[in-house]
Amino acid sequence: MPQVKIIAKNFMDMVASLPAMKLDKLYDNAFICEAILRSLPPLAKKYVLQMLYIDEPVLATSIHEWVLADGESKHTVAVDRLVQLRVFVETVDRKKGTTYRLNTKFQINLQKHIVHGGVLPREPMPSTITVRLPSLEDLEAYAAEQWECFLLHLISSGQAERATNFSSSMMKIFQRGLLSQRDKEAPKLTESGFQFLLMDTNAQLWYIIREYITNSEERGVDTADLISFLLELSFHVTGEAYNMNTLTDIQRNVIKDLADLGLVKLQQGRKESWFIPTKLATNLSISLSDLSSRKQGFVVVETNFRVYAYSSSKLLCEILRLFSRVEYQLPNLIVAAITKESLYNAFENGIMAEQASIDSLLYIITFLQQNAHPRVAERIPSVPENVTDQIRLWESDMNRVEMTPASLFDEFPSRDVFEAACDFAREYGGVLWEDSKKMRLVVKAEILGQIREFLRR
Repeated sequence: MPQVKIIAKNFMDMVASLPAMKLDKLYDNAFICEAILRSLPPLAKKYVLQMLYIDEPVLATSIHEWVLADGESKHTVAVDRLVQLRVFVETVDRKKGTTYRLNTKFQINLQKHIVHGGVLPREPMPSTITVRLPSLEDLEAYAAEQWECFLLHLISSGQAERATNFSSSMMKIFQRGLLSQRDKEAPKLTESGFQFLLMDTNAQLWYIIREYITNSEERGVDTADLISFLLELSFHVTGEAYNMNTLTDIQRNVIKDLADLGLVKLQQGRKESWFIPTKLATNLSISLSDLSSRKQGFVVVETNFRVYAYSSSKLLCEILRLFSRVEYQLPNLIVAAITKESLYNAFENGIMAEQASIDSLLYIITFLQQNAHPRVAERIPSVPENVTDQIRLWESDMNRVEMTPASLFDEFPSRDVFEAACDFAREYGGVLWEDSKKMRLVVKAEILGQIREFLRR
């Protein structure tokens, strides 16, 4: 079963994909320079700080000497990342060899930022103007509720309790690749869509933000300006109120969209209106590896394949339906059972039993482990071994037979023609089976036209 990746690992991958001119424009902003710096791998940060006050190009061989022999792979990753982000400007000379120097704009702005200290993008509003700001706990609950509502609307608008302010064209952009629809049929989740729902919230968010940025120019918003504003937003303080009047018209429209996603909460006073960033917004410039703190789990899996999910979330109920049979739902408890039939349905829709590598998405076993209830999370393993082993066995059953379109050739006029046809098919890598005694040959359907033309000649 093929593995489908639908999300960049890091928000900075979007930054790295920008043209050189737009990247240089981003580095006019000191906050962007700091966001880039804190997103870099540790060794890359070390290189930037060591070269921060070096104005001359540095030989690649000299930089290579800054690390020990066992740090070769980390050195390569660090330099590649710096070049991708144009933090390092690379020059190749046949005589002198390869040299690197810091991007001038990046270097100057980072120097100023470090020497003079950073000033917040905008000052929070005084408490005398704002009233009844939500607590951090209420803000986190609001963000989770908004995000869940958005996801329910994304996969099934009938399940969502309220509509979002996103236009239908914008929702179609988000749904692209996640849903498929044939004439007069209800939309269905694609393989990528099933995997998307099992992903971590931050990974889901980056996928949506990536789509939002990718299609920004169609809405008359410059990609670099949008990325700049989103990164700048990550420097605001969670729970503080910021005046909407400090934003441009385009930024106000973006803030309204972000409120639908749960990144900010909007409030209106008597004279002023303000936005309050949630953790979803302030974590935007942080990599997935830095957000590895365990969230409160809700799932208990028993050895009899019963699943108890202590949650009232409609979205979590829909996620459990992807790979289990939901038997009943109480106000704060979902009871389900993992069966052969429910898993076969999941496998056919592209959900794998578990993640194939560290970089892959979260799948069934990993989902159950990541969301284990605190009472069972400390156990090793948190999901019973007989359950995980059986899930893997049921998945392997699906892969025992591989269907390949093919064609059978027999009744060759002579052995010479048969052997020539076999040789021809081998050259194209199209032989599936051959029987030299009865002169029978089975080839892949993709080379059927070529072998027919060969036999005619």
